Amino acid sequence: MLLREKTVREITLYVNGREYNLPVGEGKHFVHSSETLAYTLRERLELTGLKIGCDRGVCGSCTVVMDGDAVSSCMILTVDCEDRNITTIEGLTDPDTGDLSKLQQSFVERTGYQCGFCTPGIIMAAKALLDKNSHPTEEEVREALAGNYCRCGTHYTAVESIMAHIHEGEDSL
Repeated sequence: MLLREKTVREITLYVNGREYNLPVGEGKHFVHSSETLAYTLRERLELTGLKIGCDRGVCGSCTVVMDGDAVSSCMILTVDCEDRNITTIEGLTDPDTGDLSKLQQSFVERTGYQCGFCTPGIIMAAKALLDKNSHPTEEEVREALAGNYCRCGTHYTAVESIMAHIHEGEDSL
C-alpha cells in the first residue's frame, strides 16, 4: 500500500519579490512546523547566500531583512512567516542584469570581507539600517552590525565599505 503525504496547510512567503506557496505538513516534501526560515531559504528555495553559522541567533550569518527589519533567520520558524516580505542577499542584485547593488559593490571595491562567510549577513543588516536611515553615523552603523560576528576580524573594513557607500550616495544627490 502506498502511503500519501498529507498537507496540513499551505503558507505563502514573499521572498525577493517572488511569491512562494509552501505546503506545511509531515513528510519529505513539506515544510515541517519546526523548520527554520534559514533552512527553508537554503534547502528548499536554494537561496544559499545566507549562511548558517551558530544556528542559535548569535553570529548574524543568517541575517535577512523581513518586513524592513534585520532578523536572524535561524531563530524564526518558517510557519511564522506567513505573508511576510523577506529579502535575502540574492534579492539585492538587479533581477534583469544580475549586477550587484551599490552596497554590495562597495564591499567588493573596498575588500569589506576576508573569507566572506559573514559578509551576506553584514550586508543585510546594513541594508535594513540604510532603508530606515539613509545617512547613519558610523556609530549607528556599528550598532546595527553588533549582532554580526566576523571570525576574521574584518568588521572595520565592513564599516568602511558601508560608510563609503553612504558618502557616495551623498555625492550623487
